[in-house]
Amino acid sequence: MLTDLTQQPMNTLTPLAKLTIPIGGQVIELQQLDYEAGGMSLLRTRIREKSRFTVFDIDPQSAQLWGEALLRWAQAQAAAMPDAEVSS
Repeated sequence: MLTDLTQQPMNTLTPLAKLTIPIGGQVIELQQLDYEAGGMSLLRTRIREKSRFTVFDIDPQSAQLWGEALLRWAQAQAAAMPDAEVSS
């Protein structure tokens, strides 16, 4: 049985950021995922490492906790290495 793609809900992905990691060459894309049916927006994180992809969607509260943990780590590294530049 064929699926009629015109009847499926269209979700919206809005690009937020794209980073290429210098060591390892991974590409990280952050996108906002909005469902046509409504509800909360999710943060889609897409990591490409050569031909392998990891994609996961997280809620706003989890994104905030993750972001705060990343900032704490980066700021601690900057404090340990005074010549490092980390903006907050």
